[in-house]
Amino acid sequence: MTWVVISGVKGWHVQSLQAAAVRRGLDLAWCDFATASASDGPLSGVLDTAEVVLPRTLPGGSLEQVIFRMDLLHRALERGARVINPPRALEACVDKYLATSRMAAAGLPVPATRVCQTTDQALEAFRELGGDVVVKPLFGSEGRGMLRVEDPDLAWRVFSALERQQAVLYLQRFVKHPGWDLRVFTLGERVLAGMRRFGNGSWRTNVAQGGRAEAMVVPETARQLALRASQVLGAAIGGVDLLLDEEGHWQLIEVNACPGWRALESATGIDVAGSILEYVWETMP
Repeated sequence: MTWVVISGVKGWHVQSLQAAAVRRGLDLAWCDFATASASDGPLSGVLDTAEVVLPRTLPGGSLEQVIFRMDLLHRALERGARVINPPRALEACVDKYLATSRMAAAGLPVPATRVCQTTDQALEAFRELGGDVVVKPLFGSEGRGMLRVEDPDLAWRVFSALERQQAVLYLQRFVKHPGWDLRVFTLGERVLAGMRRFGNGSWRTNVAQGGRAEAMVVPETARQLALRASQVLGAAIGGVDLLLDEEGHWQLIEVNACPGWRALESATGIDVAGSILEYVWETMP
């Protein structure tokens, strides 16, 4: 049985999965998204025969490149391979508007959000959201590109600059939190682990932005919300981020369909890569 992990680079997470595969006697190959190709029929190289495909990262590229890479995953799924996470989940989770709107439609608690395309619309949304918002790139991860805006003049400058770049303006009401967020790692119908992430003197709590992490027992309410959010977005493997607001209620921020686990593994001591492979193996049809 051939398993393939496909990503943009053969980084730490790919190596972690391959090491876990060796320990379990699995054949886990690596495929680079940037060089993957196809004919008019079958896929190319290892993707032709892989029974399991594990997308690890979704590298940036032109619109055509990104669509083609998703097409490759769709074709592998149609051929009968097991793709985890499936392309529909990847497409939903990477798109902040689509993810937030689907969670809201399912009755899940998300911060008040406005998405628009012009400066005037964004300024109106800024006022509606209380004049304290986080502006996020529609496609982004690890806290990159996020900006907290509290001043109307700064809001006008930020929104105008984004409109000139033909960007979509994604505004979310700032959630006043206790200085940390909760990352919940879900696998199928269970929570593997959780960690609390503290900002490094900033409202941002992403470890990639200098924060620190510690293991945390996931409260039952947060556990149920994380599992439901992953289910709504179709993510068998999910990194769910939640914030505790001033009233003590959990707010769902996002679901990462290609979650990292380096900090989680360090904080908890759990073999995350091994757990992922065991989950896939145990749930094979």
